[in-house]
Amino acid sequence: MSIFGLKESEVATLVKAVSVGGGDDLDRDAIEERFARATWSGLAEPGDRLAGRAIQHLGAVRALAGVVERWEPERFAGALSTGGDAVADGDMAQAIERWMPRLKSNTALIALRQAARFGARLLTPHDPLWPSRLNDLDWHAPSALWVRGTDEALAGIDRGIALVGARAATGYGEHITMEASAGLVDRGYTIVSGAAYGIDGMAHRAALASQGLTVAFLAGGVDRFYPSGHDALLGRIVENGVVISELPCGSPPTKWRFLQRNRLIAAASLATVVLEAGWRSGSLNTAGHAAALGRPLGAVPGPVTSAASAGCHRLIRDYDAVCVTNPDQMAELAPLEQALLSVDEATDSAGTTQIPSEHSDAGSPANTETTRLLDALSARSARTTDDIAARSGLAISTVRAQLGLLELDGRVAETERGWKRAAKNRG
Repeated sequence: MSIFGLKESEVATLVKAVSVGGGDDLDRDAIEERFARATWSGLAEPGDRLAGRAIQHLGAVRALAGVVERWEPERFAGALSTGGDAVADGDMAQAIERWMPRLKSNTALIALRQAARFGARLLTPHDPLWPSRLNDLDWHAPSALWVRGTDEALAGIDRGIALVGARAATGYGEHITMEASAGLVDRGYTIVSGAAYGIDGMAHRAALASQGLTVAFLAGGVDRFYPSGHDALLGRIVENGVVISELPCGSPPTKWRFLQRNRLIAAASLATVVLEAGWRSGSLNTAGHAAALGRPLGAVPGPVTSAASAGCHRLIRDYDAVCVTNPDQMAELAPLEQALLSVDEATDSAGTTQIPSEHSDAGSPANTETTRLLDALSARSARTTDDIAARSGLAISTVRAQLGLLELDGRVAETERGWKRAAKNRG
């Protein structure tokens, strides 16, 4: 017996090893479903709309079978089209081209082995501990989550408030964050953030110091902590909270993945508070996701002379963020009693507020492809187009076309061994 051409016994052993509760009660269908979702988490880049649509309409197993069996784009598109909401054959062909370079029989097995080695677990929407608010992302929701930490912290995401802000935080910003995190923990909230330097790190540290729960969403695999300077902090979060990623073990963080990670922080939380942010801070990207999902959004004001708070003032003045100055006001954004009684009502009035940031145009096709392509290139080692396609999650035809344009701009260079980032684009 086999599952997608792999030995069923090997797949079953690994899937059970990383399942919540040990997986002893999983039947063959459940094992196949979990393996398919684990495969999809590495096959498609985070937020891939057509991958999410395929999983929703066909189920993870049949959707993966369609890729493995190399369905024609017309057949795939027809299977995903419902009523007047049709998928264009051309869009489907591009999606298949994105996925195919990563379709290798042992990739998911390697990720599962690595997860088992590090004590990570695979969480799917069928698990009771799945953060249900992530389902509000619809086709952009993750196919699965890879987690390291405690069940208590996973369950505590239902009471989560996101505290985010600039990496280059000032003493003022860190002080406000420490008081906010500790105060919210005292009020029963779980602190959600992204484990970056600056505001994120302080939010996690203060939560742990207050004996509270904290959740860190990463932009790479949970087996390789990033930033490396937060190894000790993330180790403490694993022991007392939870570290989460939608990417399988072994996946490196990239600029594109950081942007997509932000949507999980916003979606999983009851509300988002930006504590300190410059005019073009990447944390405004998280605020944009929160606003688009209809989540309450707060911003902490700073000195009017401080460029480090210009982004917060911008949110308050132009984008209807609530001005909050202490934990009581932050808690008022999403009172726990009301939130826990009617979690689903939080998104009934989801709007489409667009909050600009340094990456506000990252959703446009050209910018998205450029970002992912440059992430996949090295300034030192030449890489082939096939390798770049697999790393970026882009179709080979797209890679070739974009490389040509970037070469004209002087941003990449072709060598005898492949393509490299031009020297002036290092860092």
